[in-house]
Amino acid sequence: MTPFGEAVRRLRLRKGVSQKQMAAALNLSPAYLSALEHGKRGLPTFDLLQRIAGYFNIIWDEAEELFLLARFSDPKVVIDTSGLSAEHTAFANRLALCIRDIDEPLLTKLTELLEIAEKAHGKRS
Repeated sequence: MTPFGEAVRRLRLRKGVSQKQMAAALNLSPAYLSALEHGKRGLPTFDLLQRIAGYFNIIWDEAEELFLLARFSDPKVVIDTSGLSAEHTAFANRLALCIRDIDEPLLTKLTELLEIAEKAHGKRS
């Protein structure tokens, strides 16, 4: 599951609707909505993000958070290290090899380190 998929599922359950009902309201197939919730589809389009926000009638801050979660929810990430050092490329490849073996405590620590790096370079997480 992706962060975006989890958020959509929480919103859907909070509203008390099934995937089938939500899919019909958004003019999507239930299979597509299920795949989106389970992280088996790529990033939703901006149009779909807006329709989802409208469907749940969420306020700007919550909609912005949902859009940000979508940005960080692509299940098939590509890291372009061209022009970077050999160490950067090796790191990206090693991460790809072991990502499934990273447990929750280590994932939390790595996420904290990334947030520090993002703040230091003026990038928003």
